[in-house]
Amino acid sequence: MDSVDGGFSSHQFYMEKRPSYGNGTFTGCFRSVQVLCVFALVALAVTAPQDPNPAYILKQDSDVNPEGYHFEFETSDGISRQEQGTLKQVSEDHKAIEVHGSYKYTAPDGLIYTVNFVADEHGFQPQEHVEHPQQ
Repeated sequence: MDSVDGGFSSHQFYMEKRPSYGNGTFTGCFRSVQVLCVFALVALAVTAPQDPNPAYILKQDSDVNPEGYHFEFETSDGISRQEQGTLKQVSEDHKAIEVHGSYKYTAPDGLIYTVNFVADEHGFQPQEHVEHPQQ
């Protein structure tokens, strides 16, 4: 074995520098608690309630070209979104994309929110509308 300063072998030096945690009962118990917690979290995740009525896409369309883009979609849960963007000459040497669009969804309280927006060199400019459906 190699000798380290003071005549200790490298094995003895390593063994002397290791911290002592008693007989290992605490660390073994702690490891068991960790494993138990992991299994409990996995069990909770597996048994979590799933949405019985997942949304599906009713309509979807998109078109991208050098002058701009357009897309829209609508889902079975009442969410819809449409957006179109065009390249706009902002100044003599600067172009920017100008976006017009909207999205619509039904909140958990039954209110229907529609947001129309413009995003251009002046920033994002949303306008919200709330519908109160007849009950």
